[in-house]
Amino acid sequence: MAGVHFIDVTNRDTVQASRIKLAKLQKTMVNFYLSQIGVYQSEFAFPFARHEHNYIRANLELQAQGVFGDLVLEGWCRALVSDVAASLPTGVQHLNLSISTSDQMIRNKFKGRLDRAQVLKEMTEAVTFARRSGIKTIGVNAEDASRTDMGYLLEFAQASKEVGADRLRYCDTLGYDTPLAIYERVRTLAEKVQLPIELHCHNDVGMAVANSVAGAKAALDAGVDAYINTSINGLGERAGQADLLSCILALRFARGMDAYPLGDKINLQVASRMARYVSYAFGVPLPINQPGVGANAFSHESGIHADGALKDRRNYELYDPEVLGLDEEERVPAGRIITTGEYGGMAGFKYVYGRLGITFPDEEKAEKILDLVRYANAHTQLPLTDDELRFIAQYPEPVRKVLTVTP
Repeated sequence: MAGVHFIDVTNRDTVQASRIKLAKLQKTMVNFYLSQIGVYQSEFAFPFARHEHNYIRANLELQAQGVFGDLVLEGWCRALVSDVAASLPTGVQHLNLSISTSDQMIRNKFKGRLDRAQVLKEMTEAVTFARRSGIKTIGVNAEDASRTDMGYLLEFAQASKEVGADRLRYCDTLGYDTPLAIYERVRTLAEKVQLPIELHCHNDVGMAVANSVAGAKAALDAGVDAYINTSINGLGERAGQADLLSCILALRFARGMDAYPLGDKINLQVASRMARYVSYAFGVPLPINQPGVGANAFSHESGIHADGALKDRRNYELYDPEVLGLDEEERVPAGRIITTGEYGGMAGFKYVYGRLGITFPDEEKAEKILDLVRYANAHTQLPLTDDELRFIAQYPEPVRKVLTVTP
């Protein structure tokens, strides 16, 4: 039976947004959290970009060691043979290849360099080359699919299937679609082409989650798997995109969604920790009304609501905070605080790691980890979190590679 899977694009789409960035160690931690929550795939890098290469190789090593569980690490390229060729030396085995398909973009972005026929040619050549080069799974992205003529979109999807694409990404690049419209268009695509569909929805008019869920329903109703593209906390270009947790909650708890099974083994206990880490790393506070993990997600004050919630949570809460790994009361450390980082010494370093229950067999090992901690703090320019400190101590050599960006 077809199911709904998640492909998170925080490490690719979100980091290319204006004004918000992640260091390579932080991107590695995002992959770690995504593996813990249980999503299918992380779109984790631009493998044709040289500054990503050490990060990519280190993360593929971690994946090979089983650190990321079953998480698939997939790179993003333009649908160009040259991009695919430049990606191969990294060892990446999964790619999504992207090209614009709407007449708006063909005319006003390519400016006469490509027409509809040439778009098909570039896409099919890139997919064919990727397949012949040993790439295991290939997704083809129709950028601006929601503004693409339906006849041409069907032709594009069929051509991608014929040359070996595994999935078609339906990109609502400007957040233009509505739930009813995307349902009809995706169902038509899925029924006629019989290719699994990715839903990549932006939030320019506030409907990214609704459109993603509606598109996923359409794919499943047509008998093919659906892959919802998400970002953690909904961050992304312009107004962002479909929030990972909101999509999971919708599929778990919204009316009638029990007929649409999750294809991934989701562990929501990780949700709060992951959301707070990404908020911290990006420097973007969680909105007070963020679904599931915002400060007011389970807050009640008005007499009627407080009375009802105290009598039975289900009166005013659709799901429990414990499901998301939320503590009943979050405590902020106070009093004497010792940290370790770029300018830290051995005494503070050992104290901090001892608080985490981590000791070192000898001074040489401790010095090596302290050295990495210093570089990691210089790398992120933020106090290191407990999870980052644990990760550094447990996987020092991949971390060393992640911290090395060579011009």
